[in-house]
Formats: sequence, structure tokens, C-alpha cells
Amino acid sequence: MHHTEQGGEVTGTPDPTYNIIWFTEQSLKNALRLETYIADAEREGDSELAEFFRKAQAESRKGGELGKQLLAARVGAQR
Repeated sequence: MHHTEQGGEVTGTPDPTYNIIWFTEQSLKNALRLETYIADAEREGDSELAEFFRKAQAESRKGGELGKQLLAARVGAQR
């Protein structure tokens, strides 16, 4: 799905760049939200669920880092 209104026409940013920014932001927001879910599970004494959320959080952080690296490489290449 293309985000022409948000990416191309309004900001002047090409859609692929907007998509990378969106993905990176969502990954990092998800990692932050999972911090609360981990704490909730630990408070309930549910170590299995806490571990599940820790693994999910690690994947979200990885996605955020990969997105930042890709964005930096692409923005740097446009200079």
C-alpha cells in the first residue's frame, strides 16, 4: 500500500523513505509498549508471558535499528 498523501505529495518525501520512517517509528514504539507488558506479566508472576514479550521486544528493537541504518544509508546516499 502506498502512502502518497502522507509521503509524496504533502511532505515531498518519496514513499519508500516515508515507509522506512513509519516502520522504524512503529518498531520503536512497539518496543517501548512491550516494556509495560513485560512489567505487567512479571507483576502477575507469569514468567512465560514475560519471556514471550521480551523476545518480541528484542525483535522490535532489531527492526527499529535496521530501519535506522537503512534510512541513514539512503539519506546519506542522496547527498
